[in-house]
Amino acid sequence: MVLAAKNPVIFWASLRTSLFVGSILNTINQGGAFIEGAPIAVGHLLMNYVVPFCVSSYSAARNEIFRNSSNVAQEKQNNIKR
Repeated sequence: MVLAAKNPVIFWASLRTSLFVGSILNTINQGGAFIEGAPIAVGHLLMNYVVPFCVSSYSAARNEIFRNSSNVAQEKQNNIKR
């Protein structure tokens, strides 16, 4: 799982996703505080970006592993038929 998550394509896609989703979450969760000039909860701000990054990375890495295992199974099946 870690090797799949180290894939640069997965990393950059997850980063883009987390920036988009995290910005929406921060607007929803802390928009009022930002508009009123109240202090922003930095921990919440960071988690609004970290959680979507982790979810996106995990999902993409798991999908990559599943896709690779499906390809291996298909190749084995093709070799048996020959």
